[in-house]
Amino acid sequence: MKYVIPVLVLTALLPLTACGPVSLPQAERACFERARLAQQPRGKVGVGVNSDGKTSGLLELQVSSDFLQGRDPSAVYDQCVVQKSGQPPSQPLYSRPDWKS
Repeated sequence: MKYVIPVLVLTALLPLTACGPVSLPQAERACFERARLAQQPRGKVGVGVNSDGKTSGLLELQVSSDFLQGRDPSAVYDQCVVQKSGQPPSQPLYSRPDWKS
């Protein structure tokens, strides 16, 4: 019984470990996608017909509040990386080779 309280306390504190900073590369990967969504919405459209002749469709659209507010993707990226990792990005968004403007 004397171990129950420490175990409960540790269990209650476990979710808080997810609130800490992440590594810089991990933050840059996550924030890159957020910057892409700040540049323009992304989406998918699909149409299909099965062997019975029945049709189906798919529409998926991602629009970020950063895009709707007209925020600069580079500013979104910089702020996101600092917020997640506590460090500035290793290189500016617009100088990354995988960034397409």
